[in-house]
Amino acid sequence: MEPGAKLAGPKSYFPNIEAKYGKPMQEWLDLVADELAAGKAHMEVVGVLKEAHGMGHGHANAVVHYTKSHLQ
Repeated sequence: MEPGAKLAGPKSYFPNIEAKYGKPMQEWLDLVADELAAGKAHMEVVGVLKEAHGMGHGHANAVVHYTKSHLQ
């Protein structure tokens, strides 16, 4: 991401996700990509992020949505 660039859509959550959950976005994106590749549905992966990692619903949904849109 370019410094000072205005983020929109799911990416607008990324700085807060990194700060709140303590991992770089690439780790979250890789985790979600692996879960999706294993055949889990969108909401199942959201559930993994919420239950196993304590992520809030909005943040989890944004990460899954962004990852899915960039895998296709």
